[in-house]
Amino acid sequence: MEHGEILQRLAEVLEQRKTADAGRSYVASLYRKGLDAILKKIGEEATELVMAAKDGDRRRIAEETADLWFHCMVLLAQQGMGPRDVLAVLGGRFGLSGLEEKARRSAPN
Repeated sequence: MEHGEILQRLAEVLEQRKTADAGRSYVASLYRKGLDAILKKIGEEATELVMAAKDGDRRRIAEETADLWFHCMVLLAQQGMGPRDVLAVLGGRFGLSGLEEKARRSAPN
């Protein structure tokens, strides 16, 4: 599978899990538990990534990043969004300095 296809394929699987049996699917069980359970998992995975980075363990950094991305993808799907929504934002940031981009987000509409 091409790297570019992975997020889209994962998004499709996560969408299918919305109607799966919560007793047979981890993702379906997260959906059934609701937003707070999904957010809790994101927080746990972010903390585990921070700890892996502090330890300098490159393998664990990659694994924990994958776990964090996965759970963020679950959140996106739960919210009716997908990787294209995030990629569009990232794509729109090319050509901007980080400081300029942050100032745009902070500016009143």
